[in-house]
Amino acid sequence: MFFLSFGKHFNTMSDSKTQKIKGAQPPVEHTGLELTEPKTVAAGMGALKSSVEQIVNEMSLAKGWEVLKEMNQKDGFDCPGCAWPDPDDKRSVLGEYCENGVKAIVEEATDKRADPFFFKKHSVEELKEKSDYWIGKAGRITNPMFLDEGATHYTPISWEKAFSIIAEELNALSSTNEAIFYTSGRTSNEAAFLYQLFVRELGTNNLPDCSNMCHESSGVALSETLGIGKGSVTLEDFEHADLVMVIGQNPGTNHPRMLTALADCKKNGGKIISVNPLPETGLIGFSHPQKPLEMLKGGTKLTDLFLQVKINGDVALLKAIMKTMLDEEEKNPGTVFDLEFIKNQTNNYEAFIAELKKIKVEEMAAICGISAEQIQEAAQLIMQNKNIIICWAMGLTQHKNGVANIQEVVNLLLLKGSIGKKGAGTCPVRGHSNVQGDRTMGIWEKPKPDFLNKLKEVFGFEPPKEHGVDVVEAIHHMLDGKAKVFFAMGGNFLSATPDTELTAKALQNCNLTVHVSTKPNRSHVIHGKRALILPCLSRSEKDEQASGEQFVSVENSMGVVHSSKGKLTPASPHLKSEPAIVCELAKAVLKDKTKINWDEFEQNYDNIRNKIEAVIPGFDNYNTRVRIPGGFYLPNNAREADFTKTSTGKANFTVHTVQKTELKEDEFLMMTIRTHDQYNTTIYGLDDRYRGILNERRVVLMNKNDIRKHNLYLKARVDLSSHFENIERVAEDFFVIPYDIPEQCVATYFPEANVLVPLNQTAEKSNTPASKSVVINIKKRPL
Repeated sequence: MFFLSFGKHFNTMSDSKTQKIKGAQPPVEHTGLELTEPKTVAAGMGALKSSVEQIVNEMSLAKGWEVLKEMNQKDGFDCPGCAWPDPDDKRSVLGEYCENGVKAIVEEATDKRADPFFFKKHSVEELKEKSDYWIGKAGRITNPMFLDEGATHYTPISWEKAFSIIAEELNALSSTNEAIFYTSGRTSNEAAFLYQLFVRELGTNNLPDCSNMCHESSGVALSETLGIGKGSVTLEDFEHADLVMVIGQNPGTNHPRMLTALADCKKNGGKIISVNPLPETGLIGFSHPQKPLEMLKGGTKLTDLFLQVKINGDVALLKAIMKTMLDEEEKNPGTVFDLEFIKNQTNNYEAFIAELKKIKVEEMAAICGISAEQIQEAAQLIMQNKNIIICWAMGLTQHKNGVANIQEVVNLLLLKGSIGKKGAGTCPVRGHSNVQGDRTMGIWEKPKPDFLNKLKEVFGFEPPKEHGVDVVEAIHHMLDGKAKVFFAMGGNFLSATPDTELTAKALQNCNLTVHVSTKPNRSHVIHGKRALILPCLSRSEKDEQASGEQFVSVENSMGVVHSSKGKLTPASPHLKSEPAIVCELAKAVLKDKTKINWDEFEQNYDNIRNKIEAVIPGFDNYNTRVRIPGGFYLPNNAREADFTKTSTGKANFTVHTVQKTELKEDEFLMMTIRTHDQYNTTIYGLDDRYRGILNERRVVLMNKNDIRKHNLYLKARVDLSSHFENIERVAEDFFVIPYDIPEQCVATYFPEANVLVPLNQTAEKSNTPASKSVVINIKKRPL
């Protein structure tokens, strides 16, 4: 056996190691790695079997069926998982959900309880040593819990006392900007609107959210080029698309119901190009689990052309494709580009073409790792088709050039006139179920003046004009002592953010940390001097207020706003809804200073929706339209081919340089990914079934040539390290797994590898952490 040797970069003496904080990272524990062949068809019997197993682990099959038959139905509740839209018309009586939706809802509706006895039994120090999987499986939190300064255990606390502690800390701040109010994408429209309203009446715009870490790059890119930070397509558009490109996305694991839309495209004669560093099962084939005959036939082949791009080689690939198209257009003008659309609807075309002419396809091919022949094949497919949809996710957004990545996608669509018509357009595939709705409701650290002016007009207070902090800036503020209170409305902030050890230190610098949660997570054990956990109702539970049973609303990934009404008895009588928590918090903190009647909002959510209608465009007759089964579409100028909302009044072509990461011989470019048994930071199980990696999370996927070159081998135990701004970050004890991935590219799971993502390595303009392009070293562990 040989040890990996490293160059000067690994041994730089000036590097200082990030201070290790107990419990910040998931513990190093190996659970029995098993390997099988990667799957070639997603869903099918495997998804059915996995779903049943998840149900019986958390509840009875009878209860599981009662829960699932209500999920994503027009009179039911919205899936607490992803934001993929439901069909506008008829929905399956067997169930409008996928395997991951089953996992999400059974964890939410579980019979297990993290009650006061659980917290009495397990000290915070003990919980720090547990895995994220173990912590998440503890069950639903039943009571408000409090950790006093110096205490070893969380103890029950009354809601009144909990709100009093928060009020005491917030009112003691020298500036309201010393408080951070984070939001996850699970929050309903009603809760999000109230939350931002309270925070702004308090006097700050410090409203970072999970969008800062995922699709912020999409929002910036699309707003600049098309005048709206949302995608332009509807679910129906997939039935009319000639060609769908899926770039930097793994729908089989992250948005399984999207596979049905892709299969519909194929059945109607459409083609699919997938672009990704890893071949993902969900883009190879799909077997609909509700269609036995299709399962017997082996499912539907999806991808027609797979382009295995190097990590962050997307701009080079897109430029090479567009240059190939330009060469053909110049030979036969008007046969490739939609010149009428370009002339009438776009700006900056000449500058874009002038830059594109300088491109050499061979150079781009070397950078992106795609052969000139495959580039030609991709260009031909695009040239031959008019109605084109391009979908993307974190594989494009989480790079230094994340905004440029998406704007190159827009450039390609503009050349074809494939925006603002049926079967064509942009499709950023959002993550959590209401992450897009949160932003619509005003959860943003950079609010627009029109929105703030409306708040003033409707509510009679002067909202703060100064921009607040995003996620990365919030961590810096806590590290620097500029922020002393951290409040999280949902989510698992520590495990979702980059630079785990620095984020942990930031949270520990706070006087008070507060988490509104349904289940325990790692953020509860890395806390401020004092800490509170406030348990809330889940999406699937009945919400009874003074005026009767309530419902909430959400916005899906394609701009449809619809109702969500829980059906289950709450897990505990001590739970409060998120709107109720915000209202009671506002009353406790603001007292007689508030100009808002919080009681009427808590008693009847129709009152919240009336105010949303008064403040936010597109919500006319909100209470009437949201009660229509299936909901309603919000206005979308790009969908209507109206680009007057941009700075130029037209859709803008943009010019970007190619990002090329120069790696030393002993360096690798790492991207963080999810397993199939995971959604965001929630770990449902320990298997990555589609990739054939079972019962283990601490793995690094490597090209077999790299393994051989560096004297490694299957299941070799290694440490991973990154070096940025003279700081060494280390993730210990991973197994090496040979995998089909380009050379000098590696993949690891998050949150285990988040510690390697530098806090200050972010996307230009959007400040999104560059979690998909981290330069690392790999060192074999001593035997």
